[in-house]
Amino acid sequence: MTSRLGGTFGRLRTAGRGGLVAFVTAGDPDAERSAAVLDAVARGGADVIEVGVPFSDPLADGPVIQRASERALAAGMTLRGALALVRDFRKSHETPVVLFTYANPVVRMDPEVFASEARDAGVDGVLILDYPVEEAEPLRAPMVAAGLDPVFLISPTTTEERISRSGELGRGFLYVISRLGVTGTRDALASDLEPLIARIRAHAVLPVAVGFGISRPEHVAQACRFADAAVVGSALVQEIAKHADDSDLTGRVTGYVEWLKSAL
Repeated sequence: MTSRLGGTFGRLRTAGRGGLVAFVTAGDPDAERSAAVLDAVARGGADVIEVGVPFSDPLADGPVIQRASERALAAGMTLRGALALVRDFRKSHETPVVLFTYANPVVRMDPEVFASEARDAGVDGVLILDYPVEEAEPLRAPMVAAGLDPVFLISPTTTEERISRSGELGRGFLYVISRLGVTGTRDALASDLEPLIARIRAHAVLPVAVGFGISRPEHVAQACRFADAAVVGSALVQEIAKHADDSDLTGRVTGYVEWLKSAL
């Protein structure tokens, strides 16, 4: 059975266009407004939504997403709270949802319990940011058994062997970070994006989504010249923070996502 992620990337391929993957932090600025933001992102036309579970000790998150996590944690967001947001979102939307988290909350909940609850909430894929592919099986196996797509990270320094392994063990898509370092907006994309994507495609057949530094429609279009989708995280999270107390927060978010997607 094709997953929502597989179906979405298949339709994008048939249509001959790239996709927009939008990242938001669960519980930012609080649970109620976060639920409205998820709805707004979907209405704006995001092809896939990544929901970040706030974590106290992030490794890959830059300052914008770190601050979002701090706000969400202060407002009481948890892993189960993030699943509740997805469950509520799933009542009215079919947009694929990928949960971004770290290993600690999953292990603390118990991998099998997590996989079962994530599936029941309507999560489609899970990316555990600090779990290397070589050690992934204890967390990956329960996800696969529950019908979830495990998603793996690829960086510019990832070896061909690890790319192949990530392609074999992963499902849905591969998340490629275009540059080393932490998340954040940039003025331009990495200059070596094309050869990086070509190297990945030579060793894996899964669709490729590119993130880190993408913040404008022209970035989205450029990334999708080589990849199957572009991921926008920090720029969208920053927009949410900027208008958090605006009475038209959801309208702002929907318009921003539509703007990002306009180049596709």
